[in-house]
Amino acid sequence: MTSLAHTGAIEPGADADVIVVGAGPAGSAVAHHLARAGVDVVVLDKSAFPREKVCGDGLTPRAVRQLLRMGIDLDAPGWVRNQGLRIIGGGYQLELPWPDLADYPAYGLVRTRTDFDEILVRHAQKSGARLHERTRVTAPLLDERTGRVVGVSARELDADRRAERTFRAPLVVAADGNSARLALSMGRQRREDRPMGVAVRTYYTSPRHDDDWLESWLELWDGEPGKGGLLPGYGWIFGVGDGTCNVGLGILDTSKAFRSVDYKDLLQRWLDHTPDEWGFRDVNRTEPVRGAALPMGFNRKPHYDRGLLLVGDAGGMVNPFNGEGIAYALESGELAAEVIAQALGRPAAEHDRALAAYPSALDARYGGYYTLGRTFVRLIGHPEVMRAATRHGLKRPALMRFALKLLANLTDSRRGDVTDRTINALSRIAPAA
Repeated sequence: MTSLAHTGAIEPGADADVIVVGAGPAGSAVAHHLARAGVDVVVLDKSAFPREKVCGDGLTPRAVRQLLRMGIDLDAPGWVRNQGLRIIGGGYQLELPWPDLADYPAYGLVRTRTDFDEILVRHAQKSGARLHERTRVTAPLLDERTGRVVGVSARELDADRRAERTFRAPLVVAADGNSARLALSMGRQRREDRPMGVAVRTYYTSPRHDDDWLESWLELWDGEPGKGGLLPGYGWIFGVGDGTCNVGLGILDTSKAFRSVDYKDLLQRWLDHTPDEWGFRDVNRTEPVRGAALPMGFNRKPHYDRGLLLVGDAGGMVNPFNGEGIAYALESGELAAEVIAQALGRPAAEHDRALAAYPSALDARYGGYYTLGRTFVRLIGHPEVMRAATRHGLKRPALMRFALKLLANLTDSRRGDVTDRTINALSRIAPAA
């Protein structure tokens, strides 16, 4: 985070320097980093905390690094550490520890989103951000002369008062997740040439709750493994450490089954053929099966225009290789905050010039890598390609260690080994997404 603190006064008639719409990981990250830089920031969220979000609850070392940068206490109760990824498929099982790198810690975490999101937003509050819960943003406020966003209209949802009100600020950050309502209201439609995924998940009481590996199933069977029919998508089992496991599956829109499949039925058909002793049966299910979209590979642009910045899922920043969104939400939040703090330190006439650094920085950091990811998802959308890769790859541990680094985007930027240098070079030479 930049060490330059913004010390200017709020513009006349404004309620804050910056309004952040949405208090998920991206919104809380940008609010925290802005507040730490001395920026007066207001955060608006339609829900009251704690609140649930559909997610796998698994955090890779990339996400852990951002939590450490924010100063989150990861030694506090409730954080469950894991040592790597267990991959199952093609008749093989392989355990791959997280790589030992200078740039990232060598462990991941699991934490339910009900806890996780509240921890982050309360941390942002402690840093100085002002949070308005149960406040639904209904529309952007536009300057009639320029069409620039100068605030938002909102509806307060408290039972004793349902008032309409406005919030004004020279900059607004859209962190409203995959719904991207604020971006859509400004005409920023989803790009159909970018991948999209869908994930469904639920929780079961299970003796596997304290497993210290994230488990990924690359083949889902609707019968006995190896003998039944193959289902589209991939599955996961993540131990939450509280007596339950987060269990779910994802499918990409490059699969022919994407628009026709019943996702809940797909999940049930897979789990019906897991061992009884694992407990993944209806009698042990503790939550409904819920689903969410995964907007990938910069599927919404521009990331800055006319006073509105997009962060996290609102900007389609989910990693196409592995469906991870939280790390990129946290990173884009920090990056946006740094650019905003620099911009607000300049005269108002220079704000847009400074803010143009944000989409440029996103392209430089992720653009080539996401282009590689788009190629990857097109390939694995063909079942025969996925089947061949699984059966021939899992018996080659060295190849799978390379794949883990590539898919999880975990390489050292400097002083890395040959696999790091190869992945970094491929990302640099690929055209930006």
